[in-house]
Amino acid sequence: MAIYARVSTDNQTVENQLIELHAVAQRQGWDVVAALTDEGISGAKGRDRRPGYDALLKGIARREFDQIMAWSVDRLGRSLPDLVSFLNDAHAKSVDLYLHQQGLDTSTPSGRMMFQMLGVFAEFERAMIRERIMAGLRRTTKKSGRKPMPSDRVEAIRKSLLDGLGIRATARLHRASPMTVTAIKRSMTTAQENRLESVAV
Repeated sequence: MAIYARVSTDNQTVENQLIELHAVAQRQGWDVVAALTDEGISGAKGRDRRPGYDALLKGIARREFDQIMAWSVDRLGRSLPDLVSFLNDAHAKSVDLYLHQQGLDTSTPSGRMMFQMLGVFAEFERAMIRERIMAGLRRTTKKSGRKPMPSDRVEAIRKSLLDGLGIRATARLHRASPMTVTAIKRSMTTAQENRLESVAV
């Protein structure tokens, strides 16, 4: 069995997740052969930006373990297609998944169905974050009389901010005003705070 733990921000830690998951494994008599982690990395990022997740996928491909434990579905990712693809790859290699917070075990048909439903909610939450960002921008552009910024440009700015680029550097890179970039960053921060209040990590 392998454990996977992830947190999105630097002020969080995977320690609590690991302690609880190891305790569950011990109670169940499961042998943990690997504990893979990603700290301060968004679940929306691809495997190339998440070394722990990448190692997990490689372990699945090599059948290094027969089960994966994670704290919750949103620790694995936030895109429904990616989550479903992950589940399909795992089951193709006869690797099951246990999600602690949801009490979910994909070794059962009902567990597999529930995993896909949870993935829908994870993607919905991400869509809500994007909508909050766009709503903030609409308020800003309405005050200034400017046309709303295209959503693909907003997403590019948001990605630069998530990658750690500063407000002024991001504004220069995307040829946007610092005020617009600040509005996007403020919307992201508010959305993240709301999510952290609703998700126990």
